[in-house]
Amino acid sequence: MDWFERERNSLIQFYRRQKVVFVKGKGCWLYDENGKKYLDLVAGIAVVAIGHSNSKFVEKICKQLKNLVHVSNLYYTIPQILLAEKLKEITKMDKFFFCNSGTESVEAALKISRKVTGKKKFVAFENSFHGRTMGALSVTYKEKFRKPFEPLLKPVEFVRFNDVEDLRKKVDDDTAAIIIEPIQGEAGVHPVSREIMEEIFNLKEKHDFLVVFDEVQTGFGRTGKWFGKDHFGFQPDIMTMAKAMGNGFPIGCVGVNESVAEKLEVGEHASTFGGNPLACTASLATIEVIEEQNLVENSAKIGEYFRRKLEEIDFVKEVRGKGLMIGMELDVDAEEVVKKALESGLVINNTDEKTLRLVPPLILSKDEVDFAIEILASMS
Repeated sequence: MDWFERERNSLIQFYRRQKVVFVKGKGCWLYDENGKKYLDLVAGIAVVAIGHSNSKFVEKICKQLKNLVHVSNLYYTIPQILLAEKLKEITKMDKFFFCNSGTESVEAALKISRKVTGKKKFVAFENSFHGRTMGALSVTYKEKFRKPFEPLLKPVEFVRFNDVEDLRKKVDDDTAAIIIEPIQGEAGVHPVSREIMEEIFNLKEKHDFLVVFDEVQTGFGRTGKWFGKDHFGFQPDIMTMAKAMGNGFPIGCVGVNESVAEKLEVGEHASTFGGNPLACTASLATIEVIEEQNLVENSAKIGEYFRRKLEEIDFVKEVRGKGLMIGMELDVDAEEVVKKALESGLVINNTDEKTLRLVPPLILSKDEVDFAIEILASMS
């Protein structure tokens, strides 16, 4: 059966797909239609944090599926309240709004910023990625993403990455919010410097804007701490979340502090599916497994081991990142490495022609790292 041809005949060609059809997953491993086994170091792009087909995750979703899937936010549901309470504990944010994806969470953050401050301007960073809907796209840097859809949301200023002087020039009293990823993921895994983070909060005191941390990719243990912000010790006014939050079940979230929440009113934002009982149950199950299996700690430990082993490979020029969010700069063609790795049973991702990004399930073991290293090293 030619699934590739059937896909071309029935789906809009927005995606450049690898030549494989996956039908099953278990733990850190994927299986194609022919039964071939692959180590998954992409995890749905930093999504499948607790691994494929986790038994507790499946059990809890199935139980909720039999009871209640959706009733609308016109009514109270218990999983939504329980999830908000749990997020309050692990994020230290005060109030939450649930949606269905990362880009939706960014849209909500931008709307909230304008409402609360009464200002219009946003400041983002060069090479940032915040989503593909119109508002989120407006604060996403790459022209190839933005150009076909202009005019977008204005005014937006882009600051050179980790450039304190340029930040000072771009921020002013008209700024509603600065939005920043603690580690830029789509750009190739580039951590923000402590200097730029400190200066953002210094300038906040002077110009009275809000700070938005985009934790869509860096959240829920990915960086070896619960959230990327925890590496810096700063608490944002607004935080966006998604990806690993539901281990593959679509869910997104915006967290805000109390001073922001008290300025928001009924009816100013909403989501039909956001925070439905099934999605919230998926997220609660994901967080429970992360805690029970100490996956935040495993991310830090195995991530350090993985980066150290990657540095020994001949064609790797630089290794970056924290926890199990790893970027590699190569002196060979990254697309070719991705292709050869897939043929050898290894699923990896490149963000450009010279950069690989590895964001595997947080359950990754030392033996699985060694399997991946053996395949990559054989390409030298």
